[in-house]
Amino acid sequence: MTAPSTTTAAVRPATAAERAERAEANGGEPTLEFAQRTPYDAYVHASTLHTLQQTLSKDPGEMSFLMISQVMELYFGLVRFELRETQRLLAEDDVYGALAPLRRTALHLDGLNAAWNALHWMTPADFNRFRNLLGEGSGFQSAMYRHLEFLLGLKTASLVRPFQRQDEVYHDLLATLHGTSVWDDVIALLARQGFDLPADLLTRDFATEHEAHPAVEAAWVRIYGDESPDNHLRLLGEALTDVAERFDDWRYKHLKAVARTMGAKVGSGGSNGYAWLQRSMSRTVFPELWTARTAM
Repeated sequence: MTAPSTTTAAVRPATAAERAERAEANGGEPTLEFAQRTPYDAYVHASTLHTLQQTLSKDPGEMSFLMISQVMELYFGLVRFELRETQRLLAEDDVYGALAPLRRTALHLDGLNAAWNALHWMTPADFNRFRNLLGEGSGFQSAMYRHLEFLLGLKTASLVRPFQRQDEVYHDLLATLHGTSVWDDVIALLARQGFDLPADLLTRDFATEHEAHPAVEAAWVRIYGDESPDNHLRLLGEALTDVAERFDDWRYKHLKAVARTMGAKVGSGGSNGYAWLQRSMSRTVFPELWTARTAM
């Protein structure tokens, strides 16, 4: 008979009864001895996270720039997770269920927007002390941010090209490009709910950006006309609006951060920096949710 694995026993989560017994034995003091690394580190991988800040200069400000960039990447991944959960629930016609991940998304975007505040100290002189060491590195090359844009309906096929030599990243991004956006899934949901929408909106090439359609706008005008408390579609519209508004806030804060730290200089990734971001902001997330308000 094989002896029980001590490793397995060591990592088995304690039951509530075992935790209570341990707390009583410790006199209410926290547990200070563990067979292996602390359970917190085993779960959060904090010791790994804190090895990832590898600066290129000795300038102390670079640490802020690098770590806030990494924090934003984590938020991008979290928002992508929530938007995909939203898509899953919309595909199941669970309108009420989709409200929770959308509301979490709005809160995550609040956290993402707040991260810009940690870089308010940076002047052009501060950034210039390490900017050249970044080479062609740029936030423009964030694959996870591209996932967010694509999931929110801002599709640009050419923007997957920088990732062609990162096979897994590239194919994952291609799948998001060619898949439906959250807005495409909302339109399909409205069609299944009986709203009169053209069939070509449901079968179009999803790798291209959705163009606002009067039938979708009319559907939202009708939805908002019903103010009954069980109108979950109206709640969905407001949750989507919150997400779109906070994403616009992030784009605006990015634009202002660039203006503050480098003005209208060419970006390190080769774009024309400030002007590129200005053009990007002109693209509207969930467009008919906004135009419908004029007709309400």
